[in-house]
Amino acid sequence: QVQLVESGGGLAQPGESLRLSCAASGGTFRLYTMAWFRQAPGKEREFAVVVNSRGSTDYADSVKGRFTISRDNAKNTVFLQMNSLAPEDTAVYYCAAAWLGSSRLPSDYIYWGQGTQVTVSS
Repeated sequence: QVQLVESGGGLAQPGESLRLSCAASGGTFRLYTMAWFRQAPGKEREFAVVVNSRGSTDYADSVKGRFTISRDNAKNTVFLQMNSLAPEDTAVYYCAAAWLGSSRLPSDYIYWGQGTQVTVSS
């Protein structure tokens, strides 16, 4: 099966930046749709951004203009560049993979990482 491992989370002050990484193994990475979701305490898991196998992207309004998703198929890795961080960005961030499409629905993703904590606080 495909394994996904997130890294790069931590503590940031408002306005600062973090870059998350998701390393994939066990599959043909370049064919997958890759997405980032996030889940804050007491909240539902919510969509953040997705990139499909062709490089097309879709961003949630909450992160548009601040976050950027990218992928390096040679390294089997997807990144999330997070700029202008705010306290409302505090959440566990999850990397997920799907075979097709550019869905915003968690149920459409079949592989998930364990998550990495991002905390934005002054």
